[in-house]
Amino acid sequence: MSSELMEQRVEFLPNDFELVGEENLAHVDRNYASQPYWKDVLNRFKRNKGAMIGLVCIILITLMAIIGVSLDGRTYDGQIISNQNMAPRVPGMEKLGILDGSETMNTSTGKVKINKYVSANGSSTGKENLYYWFGTDVLGRDIFTRTWMGTRISLYISLVAVLVDMIFGLSYGLISGYFGGAVDNAMQRFAEILNGIPNLVIVTLLIIVLKPGLATITFSIMITGWIGMSRIARAQILKLKEQEFVLASKTLGARNFFIIFKEILPNIFGQIITNTMFSIPNAIFTEAFLAFIGLGVPAPMASLGSLISDAFKSFTTHPYMIMPPVIVLAVIMLSFNMLADGIRDAFDPRMKEI
Repeated sequence: MSSELMEQRVEFLPNDFELVGEENLAHVDRNYASQPYWKDVLNRFKRNKGAMIGLVCIILITLMAIIGVSLDGRTYDGQIISNQNMAPRVPGMEKLGILDGSETMNTSTGKVKINKYVSANGSSTGKENLYYWFGTDVLGRDIFTRTWMGTRISLYISLVAVLVDMIFGLSYGLISGYFGGAVDNAMQRFAEILNGIPNLVIVTLLIIVLKPGLATITFSIMITGWIGMSRIARAQILKLKEQEFVLASKTLGARNFFIIFKEILPNIFGQIITNTMFSIPNAIFTEAFLAFIGLGVPAPMASLGSLISDAFKSFTTHPYMIMPPVIVLAVIMLSFNMLADGIRDAFDPRMKEI
């Protein structure tokens, strides 16, 4: 009886049930949801102005290292003693009063401004049509050509660092962390022994066996340059090797190396690329340091470190000699660091807040 009374009291109005409009729906970011992972990484990388600037600088320096050696038609080892210690002179710039081949020398009687391209009394010197864009060194060698030849050496060292990290360090760390136990213990003790030997000692010992040059620097990077990458790879695989997708692969009968390089490696690729990019400036600085102390490439081959070392001896009298290799080396290292920061933030935006 009560239910019948309730049914009689309930009255439905026309507006009791209405369709919910689109304005009342929860907002869904369809663009973000539809983007693949790598496209999202690329978009975050493009929005990083510092990383893009670093990438552009690296591309430009690489192009100059390829074509810059042959731009002015001179060789990196050509010596013209009569053209020694000539200041930079660039076509069209001498009319503006800058980079016109003149330099100020400090003498016992005071500062004297000289220009070896032209004579003081107005007579012909035969050098009026000469242009050395970065000047010449104490042996009359073109600093412009030698700077870009030295840049080739630095870029070669960066390539070696990448290959060593990817081939030796990555494989070593993945295998050590995946198998664990006695294998991991033995491999890590071996890496700690190598890491405990200073790199300078290793290079010095290699010079006793080998001649100073790129081979010595390459071997020194191969001996100890991969340890940092191996530790990163080992730490990452220790976190992932007990995950469900690894257990599923084992259940299906996948072999160990298939699981390591096909299942786990793609999941840590972002950290691997980031660490590799950070190792490049360290390798370039190591080569420059070794060349500066005389353990780099032998003369007349030029590297940025050897150019800085040679120009440092004439820094007080001819400071223009040291500026090009120092600037190029600084731009290379800064660009790689900015690029590495951008790649790290692109793969893991949360790292920027730490």
